[in-house]
Amino acid sequence: MPLESPNYQLNKSTSLQLDLTYRQIWKISAPIMLGSAAQNVIALSDAVLLYHKGEVEFAAMGFVGVFYITIAAIGFSFSRGGQIMIARRMGEVRPGAVGHTFHTMLLFELALAAIMWGFMRFGSAWFFQFFLENSPEVYEKSLEYIHYRSYGVFFSYAGVALISLYTGIARPAIILATTLLLAVVNLMLNYALIFGKFGLPEMGIGGSGLASSIAEGVAFVFFVTYMVFDKQNRDQRIFTIPKPDWPMTLQQLRIALPVVAQAAVGQGSWVFFFGMVENLGERPLAISNLARTVYLLLSIPLWGFSTGVNTLVSNLIGQNRRDEVLAAAWKTGKLCWFVTMVMSVPILLFPGQLLYPLLGKEDMSLITETQPVFYFLLGLLSFSTFGAVLMNALSGTGATWFGLKLQALCVAAYLGYVYWVTNFTDLGLLWVWAAEVLYWALMIGFALVYLRSQKWYSMRF
Repeated sequence: MPLESPNYQLNKSTSLQLDLTYRQIWKISAPIMLGSAAQNVIALSDAVLLYHKGEVEFAAMGFVGVFYITIAAIGFSFSRGGQIMIARRMGEVRPGAVGHTFHTMLLFELALAAIMWGFMRFGSAWFFQFFLENSPEVYEKSLEYIHYRSYGVFFSYAGVALISLYTGIARPAIILATTLLLAVVNLMLNYALIFGKFGLPEMGIGGSGLASSIAEGVAFVFFVTYMVFDKQNRDQRIFTIPKPDWPMTLQQLRIALPVVAQAAVGQGSWVFFFGMVENLGERPLAISNLARTVYLLLSIPLWGFSTGVNTLVSNLIGQNRRDEVLAAAWKTGKLCWFVTMVMSVPILLFPGQLLYPLLGKEDMSLITETQPVFYFLLGLLSFSTFGAVLMNALSGTGATWFGLKLQALCVAAYLGYVYWVTNFTDLGLLWVWAAEVLYWALMIGFALVYLRSQKWYSMRF
């Protein structure tokens, strides 16, 4: 059965096919970027509230929070395959095919959520023992948290499918509204359930897990309600009865699996980095921890623009405008760099004034000693913004397996350099951080060569 009539495609083409303008790039990326900022606020509020609850709760949150973020990241990474395919269909002016692609992604995410829920409910006690063998109190608090937090995985995984849908069709404004609602509900319920306020029971760290799960459920219901009343999504046939499509599921997995692996490789390289920095002493480790925290905060624009360029590139290819892909990546990179520098320059040049309220007077010496690394971060962020955008542009073409091979090569060079500097030289901490520049410089170079080679022109899905 045909998806749309030729006349329908002609009349709707202007609303389905994206333009290569800074305004269009900003329209796609800004809500995702701000949504990423809200997620950081959620993590920060959870940590601060549990810090005031008790030292054991705070320590447990440091471990189990990272564990759940990893679980959530798996679902998000798998949804990227669906997002890229949806953007491609919109570029081809085939909105009727979007609904089926979305259903395939949603059914897979729900099945994966059931597996992850089972692991968290029945396997986390065994898994946590490997890391918390010498901290029984932290172990018990971590299990208490994950008991309640595990139920949120269904809303989280279904939610990333909705986010990928609206990112793929280049209408991400609802993502910002939903994430802000999530942040507000999470903060209020965390305070009430951790400390027993507003007539609710005092549950401690378990209350934090329950609050986050409820907040994700509220945000999901809000998103679905918006979809029901959103008349602009009728063309995508989202509300047709979903049917399993194993060939399309495998195709989405083929695109998404390398993205999942890239995230794992990236996180693993940070673990190795800090393990090697520890060889330099406790103070360099503390300096690097502070620098990494600030670096991740200032990378928020990078996440938004990188996700946005996936949609833009795949949409352009769907329009058969492959010769404009590199220009799209370049424009996105320049806009991402500008927004990043607006955020970064004041913080990195005047960290004492801006970070003092968060860290307190006793940490001023640490800020002072980290200042050289902060200066270095200005240059590093210039490399990372363009590198991440180019890598995600490459993913938007569908060449995710090549991207994984490329990242593995660059990470190998990165780890080798860090190992050499920390074990065989006395060059100091700044030279260790130079590994980040080496990594991103290699990524930029190889990604540019591949995008210019046009080897990805023949990829179809």
